[in-house]
Amino acid sequence: MTQRKSPVASSHATEAQADIPQSGRRRVLAAVAATGAAVALPRFAIGQPAWPSKPIRFVVGSTTGGLTDNYARQYGEFVSRKLGQPVVVETRPGASGTIAADIVAKAPPDGYTFLVTISTTVWAATVLYRRLPFDPNKNLTPITMFPSGALLMGVHDKLPVKTVAEFIEHARQHKATFGTYAPASLPHMIADTFGRTRGIDIEPVHYKGESPMWIDVASGEVNAALGSHQAMLPHIDRGNLRPIAAWGGRSPRVPDVPTFVEQGFNDPIFTLNGWLPMCAPAGTPEEIQRKMSAALVEGYGSEKLQQLHENFGIPSGPPDLDESRRIWKDEGPAWIESADRLGIKLD
Repeated sequence: MTQRKSPVASSHATEAQADIPQSGRRRVLAAVAATGAAVALPRFAIGQPAWPSKPIRFVVGSTTGGLTDNYARQYGEFVSRKLGQPVVVETRPGASGTIAADIVAKAPPDGYTFLVTISTTVWAATVLYRRLPFDPNKNLTPITMFPSGALLMGVHDKLPVKTVAEFIEHARQHKATFGTYAPASLPHMIADTFGRTRGIDIEPVHYKGESPMWIDVASGEVNAALGSHQAMLPHIDRGNLRPIAAWGGRSPRVPDVPTFVEQGFNDPIFTLNGWLPMCAPAGTPEEIQRKMSAALVEGYGSEKLQQLHENFGIPSGPPDLDESRRIWKDEGPAWIESADRLGIKLD
């Protein structure tokens, strides 16, 4: 029921106002105006310290040593110097990164918790899990999309293949294994594509990150895998791994290795772009989102982060907030469709 103002109360207020001296009346009006201005301010400008006023947490969905972890730690160092607060990197691998994502999705949207993960976590997981404990589109929002750059397919050096076609033919004669850094990750999708479209028996072998995956390929326990150049490099230098194809363009570090497309593999999975999303809980204030995104973009220009990108063979940096939102909206559906073709559930 709508309440009406009491005429008596209004009259009393008018009389009380009349009793206030002119100078006092000016003070009252100024106080009222100040109160109205405070209501219009952002919520964290009212009695809240300026952001950031305490340590920031980057939750990583992969094990240490790989590209995702390196992005979080080294960009985190720059952000810490830029914003004047420590950045704590918390590694929470498992379940294709959804453990880490669930932590961030349920965190307070106050600008102190961020997720750094693989695209599987925020896109493919929506069709890979029947009971995903969070909704990426409702509970998370992109801050930037770190580029994965060129990823390389590598084989154990004793495997008698030098091209993808030769690997396919070898797999026709021998049971083949293909390492992945997470179920439903890009290498899993590639292994599935090989098996489904080329009629070979290829078994995906899943790991929690790149480092343990490449150790097993280098020892010969697994035939092949796909991942970052930097994670492969120690094994390449020791002569235990041989790169035979690049995904996402030729790698500046090994420019003589042709891409899958150049080798005649034009399936949709070989034409997508690779991203490592950084997200915040949905509802994080826009000002904080833009400030964090700007710090990351600025960080790419630093000498140390330029070196990181060079080491991993990645010539581009993280896009700004608006471009990241466009990528999330426009490219996410293609990744979801590719994951859906796997026809599997992870729960």
